[in-house]
Amino acid sequence: MGSLFRSEEVCLAQLFLQSASAYSCISELGERGLLEFRDLNPKVSPFQRRFVGEVRRCEEMEKTFTFLQQELRAAGRLPAPCPESPRAPAAREALRVQEQSEQLAQELREVSRSRSSLRDRLRDLRQHLHVLREGQRFTSLPVGPGREPILDPSLHHHLDRKINFVAGVIHPWRVTAFERLLWRACRGYLVASFVEMPEPMEDPATGESITWVIFLISYWGEQIGQKIRKISNCFHCQVYGYPESEASRTEAITRLHGQIQELSVTLEETEKYLAEVLDKVAQVLPTWRVQVQKMKAIYLVLNQCSFDVTKKCLIAEVWCPVRDLTQVQDALRQGSVSGSCFVQRVPTTESPPTLIRTNKFTAGFQSIVDAYGVASYQEVNPAPYAIITFPFIFAIMFGDVGHGLLMFLFALWMVLYEDSPRLRQGTNEIWLTFFEGRYLILLMGAFSIYTGFIYNECFSKATAIFPSAWSVATMANHSSWSSAYLATHPSLTLDPNVTGVFQGPYPFGIDPIWSLATNHLNFLNSFKMKMSVVLGIVHMGFGVMLGVFNHVHFQQRHRLVLEFLPEMIFLLALFGYLVFLIFYKWIKFSAADSRVAPSILIHFIDMFLFTSNAENLPLYPGQVPVQMVLVVLALASVPVLLLGTPLYQWCRQRGLTVGAHDFAEIFMHQAIHTIEYCLGCVSNTASYLRLWALSLAHAQLSEVLWSMVMRNGFVGLSYVGGVVLVPVFAAFAVLTVAILLVMEGLSAFLHALRLHWVEFQNKFYVGAGYKLCPFAFAPDTWE
Repeated sequence: MGSLFRSEEVCLAQLFLQSASAYSCISELGERGLLEFRDLNPKVSPFQRRFVGEVRRCEEMEKTFTFLQQELRAAGRLPAPCPESPRAPAAREALRVQEQSEQLAQELREVSRSRSSLRDRLRDLRQHLHVLREGQRFTSLPVGPGREPILDPSLHHHLDRKINFVAGVIHPWRVTAFERLLWRACRGYLVASFVEMPEPMEDPATGESITWVIFLISYWGEQIGQKIRKISNCFHCQVYGYPESEASRTEAITRLHGQIQELSVTLEETEKYLAEVLDKVAQVLPTWRVQVQKMKAIYLVLNQCSFDVTKKCLIAEVWCPVRDLTQVQDALRQGSVSGSCFVQRVPTTESPPTLIRTNKFTAGFQSIVDAYGVASYQEVNPAPYAIITFPFIFAIMFGDVGHGLLMFLFALWMVLYEDSPRLRQGTNEIWLTFFEGRYLILLMGAFSIYTGFIYNECFSKATAIFPSAWSVATMANHSSWSSAYLATHPSLTLDPNVTGVFQGPYPFGIDPIWSLATNHLNFLNSFKMKMSVVLGIVHMGFGVMLGVFNHVHFQQRHRLVLEFLPEMIFLLALFGYLVFLIFYKWIKFSAADSRVAPSILIHFIDMFLFTSNAENLPLYPGQVPVQMVLVVLALASVPVLLLGTPLYQWCRQRGLTVGAHDFAEIFMHQAIHTIEYCLGCVSNTASYLRLWALSLAHAQLSEVLWSMVMRNGFVGLSYVGGVVLVPVFAAFAVLTVAILLVMEGLSAFLHALRLHWVEFQNKFYVGAGYKLCPFAFAPDTWE
């Protein structure tokens, strides 16, 4: 956890790997995920590198695996994820995997082809059988149902012309057009009969199960028969032989029955064998694909290495955390055959990558910081401080006991069941975002409960946890509240100057009697506005203080005097003094002399004008000279902040060959920083007033929702009112979740995010680094 406050020390190192042990060493390092490899062959194309043949072989195996997986999916099976992560295979093992996978793929192709052929043949025989069966209904009867008379073939010798038949099946969508075209093309020299097949069969073109239509056409003349066959081909009809005599048809039906039975038995055996092959594929494929993925990743890393002049050793450059150097050497020792592989640190002037180790609790807060910018190498990391400040600033805008409790329980459910695969492996991106930030939401809910007790709001209603500090009875007994006065004044004023009316501060939070007061909003406006300013200045001051740790760590102690000191003087002399005035006025003036209390805002304006206002009494003796001194100190700190660092750099490097351009660049950078800081202190302080605005907006929305929805359910006190309360509460619950929890929660989250990114982090955080991406075997991501 020490690295959470500052990124770990990372060094540049070289790995010296024997050619015979390089594969196993990289495999061991990939299992541990310690190093980020650098490409030493940036100008060499991927097709000209040393291990391009091995990479190509891995890709060929991946193609074979893709075919095997497609066959599994076609059979309605999904290969399970690999139960354990196998290590990358050795050369012999890889050859065995390649040979067995190709053999299985060949078997699947042959068996699938045979099964497909058997299915087509069996479907063809069944269709032929149905054609013969259904055709007998027409050729055995003198009259077709709803059709013209059909002559029996036994009467052929009585006719001058011989009757011929064309029989087959057609898609049901093409029947109408087929029949119309037959009639028009053959001019009535035929009799066509259509009937649906008794059972649905598969369409070989689409794979869908449809009910085919059997047709039987009797015609006279060979030319008519040729036309019928051409039309049948155009409509993609399957035409079958139809014997003329009934005895021949009976014999054909018997023969087809026997062939169907034989084919069914053969197809069943083929299906069993195919199932056995698929079982074997489903068993070995998850392990194979992980092994090949690892093997391919190893060869891609080896392609980034360079060879020494003897071609017996590979050299790799890596970024490595200093604390992991021992583990790297241990991994090389385990992967090496003779133990001659080793790691060696290399000096460098490059800025190393940033490594901040996180766990499931801190990962969400670190993601918030990284979204703004990855920390520069070893600068102060804002994430550990955001663990407290972010939920607290959110809760200031979202303070409500009820809403905070709902958010806390939702996050607690995700935390308790965080190991559930159903929650982790969701496909909804919004849900995964909520799940990854479950600990952040948990703290935001807990802090909202706390600030809700401070505001004394639970679904916009105040709760009397302790007795109120205001006494109405004392006011009635010791004032001019006569019967006539009470009759003519619907609103009554509690005067704290009357002895016994105000008995002291409420023990915790805001007194619940304020929820009944007509000046409730005015009181909260003043309270929350001053609170926002105080918290904002404290937050910004804390950010300036964190810059001290950067100056000390990077051995830039001159910045303590030339940057940190003038920044603190400017902030405290102006806005720190404003905080002092707020607290001083709260302490100095009581209810007795509150009417003569001066205005802090006017005093703060007069402070910059170097004047005083006779109508606005001073808060303390000698206030004007003190304010003048503070303004002079603040103004004097600006040139120090602007010119201090550039002049120090110029004096220090005066003996070196520093060009004018370099000095101008330093000066411009410092000028931009000075302007941004001085103006930012004003604008950022005003920006923290969003805490006041969002808090009041949330409270008012909650109150409006209660008064316009929930209160209507309590109007009727009869049984009817109880029934109406059910849908009213349902509407209140839905609107509470949709508006106050989701929309208002997202709004408060975004404003808290902005206050951390802009107002807090820009006081000390550069965020110009890049993450360390160690080489590690990724989890199975097979698609």
